[in-house]
Amino acid sequence: MEIVAADIGGTHARFAIAEVENGRVVSLGEPATLKTADHASLQTAYQAFEAGLGRPLPRALAIAVASPVANDVIRLTNNPWIIRKSLITERLKADQWVVVNDFGAVGHAVAQVPSSDFIHLCGPDTPLPSEGITTICGPGTGLGVAQLLRRKNGYQVLETEGGHMDFAPLDGIEDALLKRLRKTFTRVSAERVVAGPGIVAIYETLAALEGRAVPSHDDKTIWTEAIDGTDSIALAALDRFCLALGAVAGDLALAQGAKAVVIAGGLGFRIKDRLIRSGFDQRFVAKGRFQGMMAAMPVKLITHPQPGLFGAAAAFAQEHTQ
Repeated sequence: MEIVAADIGGTHARFAIAEVENGRVVSLGEPATLKTADHASLQTAYQAFEAGLGRPLPRALAIAVASPVANDVIRLTNNPWIIRKSLITERLKADQWVVVNDFGAVGHAVAQVPSSDFIHLCGPDTPLPSEGITTICGPGTGLGVAQLLRRKNGYQVLETEGGHMDFAPLDGIEDALLKRLRKTFTRVSAERVVAGPGIVAIYETLAALEGRAVPSHDDKTIWTEAIDGTDSIALAALDRFCLALGAVAGDLALAQGAKAVVIAGGLGFRIKDRLIRSGFDQRFVAKGRFQGMMAAMPVKLITHPQPGLFGAAAAFAQEHTQ
């Protein structure tokens, strides 16, 4: 059956037509990307997508949204839209629908995309396990964390708030980073370090340790300078970010009893080459008595261009077409 898949974030709303059958996504059409600032609501953006498509939309809908989705009223971060689940049928003409958190959608994508949509980061270069838990974490604006539990008769995605566990420094530089962050945040979570904005505190900490005066930059500028290699402190901050991500990913895998780990998110893809040669793998396995177990765990990065759209469609397929 045909459905509409939607991935709603703070800046962009993406829509595509998907085909689903027997609990799985058969195909995902070319996505349309609209700026949320150009539309008053999800309904008007939805109507714009329909007008651009030139035909009536299917009366089935899957939405991934960058917000908690447990309540009827969903308020988005960095986006004034309000989504009321009780009005989806009336406003969007959808007889069947599902709403999932955006990182829950990524979990569904990990469960269903082909092996060609992953690249190997570290550990044994083997497929993701067909049974057991795969930990998924994605650094972006925040640090998304989910679990994918596979069983013989299917799978289940468990959304978590694992990104808000305490940050654990592992050397003197990270001790200094924690001290710096504590001036602003009483409690420093992993997300304060291992997410896009965290690069600022890492950059400023490294500069202070070297006694260097650096201009005040936002995270986008530092990321650009780090990836381009035009600023040595920014480049060192990127390496330190990768080390911290390796440690956090390993901690999450231990806590969740995982057999494998997948790194997700646009930022993860952007730094994939750096992750492979940064020391990420050494920090991932450095878990004392469990080092051998960690070294036997495959760690991959998902490269599908639209995991939110694909995952939303997969969530619908699992709920409505099995």
